[in-house]
Amino acid sequence: MPIVMETSPTTPTFIEPTTSSPAAPPAQSISEVAAPPVAKPAQAPHVIVSVIDSREEYLDAVAAISAGHGPIAIDAERASGFRYSQRAYLIQVFRRGAGVFLFDPPAIGSFAELDEAIRDEEWVLHAASQDLACLREVGLDPNVVFDTELGARLAGLPRVGLGTVVEELLGIHLAKEHSAADWSTRPLPQSWLVYAALDVELLVDLRDAMAALLDEAGKGEIARQEFAAVLTREAKAAKTDAWRRLSGLHTVRGPRNLAVARELWEARDALARETDTAPGRLVPDASLVAAAKSMPESKQALAALREFNGRASRTELVRWWAAVETGRTTEDLPAVRVPGDPMPPARIWSDRNPVADRRLKKARAAMSEVSTGLSIPVENLLTPELLRRLAWTPPEPMELQSLRSSLAELGARPWQVDAIAQVILDAFVDADQTTERVDEPSS
Repeated sequence: MPIVMETSPTTPTFIEPTTSSPAAPPAQSISEVAAPPVAKPAQAPHVIVSVIDSREEYLDAVAAISAGHGPIAIDAERASGFRYSQRAYLIQVFRRGAGVFLFDPPAIGSFAELDEAIRDEEWVLHAASQDLACLREVGLDPNVVFDTELGARLAGLPRVGLGTVVEELLGIHLAKEHSAADWSTRPLPQSWLVYAALDVELLVDLRDAMAALLDEAGKGEIARQEFAAVLTREAKAAKTDAWRRLSGLHTVRGPRNLAVARELWEARDALARETDTAPGRLVPDASLVAAAKSMPESKQALAALREFNGRASRTELVRWWAAVETGRTTEDLPAVRVPGDPMPPARIWSDRNPVADRRLKKARAAMSEVSTGLSIPVENLLTPELLRRLAWTPPEPMELQSLRSSLAELGARPWQVDAIAQVILDAFVDADQTTERVDEPSS
């Protein structure tokens, strides 16, 4: 296992195991980008790991990584649940022939030099969609990725967490006790740094084992298409009424009470953004809902509300009371119900649109059989949302080519279209014919 041994504040020594082999040149097979490891390594006690937090050390690390070979393993640690932002507070990079590097993004700033050095190499991430946004925020944007979490799903592995996949394919137990830590902490404890280093030190070996597994199952091309789609997937647009995500809001009745809930949410969001603190750590959702339901008539009444608690519930009482007052007096009252998607929840389709309900149920059953045959989760064949939209509003005319076009327009990859278009068409036609038979008058 490659490790970083600290010999001086600015000169780390990189130790490369003799069992690692250079990456093979690009070839047709997905498993041939880098040669599989000769033997499964055993996890050993880790030496001291340091964090790179200066431009000088960072540029030295970029040069070392450039001189390495093979794919780039990369990971990022955020502080979800502790901070408002989703920025990276630690970025880990490993490359064969170079070693492992842990970077402090707030201290370093732009990673443009590293991006230029490795942009055209394959990057290996686990659950890439979770890290790409914060990596792009500091200037790291890959052209090609290998996602070991997504690869595990496509390979049909029963569990896809990094620890379980590493244990199954590499035979190494990888502890995950710091996954929910506050990575904005400074200085970071050594045990956390070792945990973070191990996350990337094993990724390239895991990538090789995963690629071989996918190729053996005939899923190499499927994986390539899915990995490419991860890079082009657009982030969901933020909702205009974000305050309606408030947990427990469904228990708040009446537009005036909803106005108080909205103003409290917006006041908390502004403070959370200002202090870079997770909103729930200031005042929990349940407290905002309790205040909106009780409608306190004074600042003292708000302070006396037992359910209104949290670390900032009293220190920022003036802020919260101003929000309550605004909600109690505003003429801009929110609608109790907002217009939703014209496609209703599937649970009520049998009453609203029985034909669409039959299409959906038959298509689900048919896709489940395909999923079993391919050993690929049904949600990876086609997302449930896209299947619902097709069933609610099928293409016209109902024929294979129009259905294939509709699938492609909705974002399905070519392999998905090939695997399920005919299956969905047959299910839809069968559902429509069943409807016609049910509607025929009895003689």
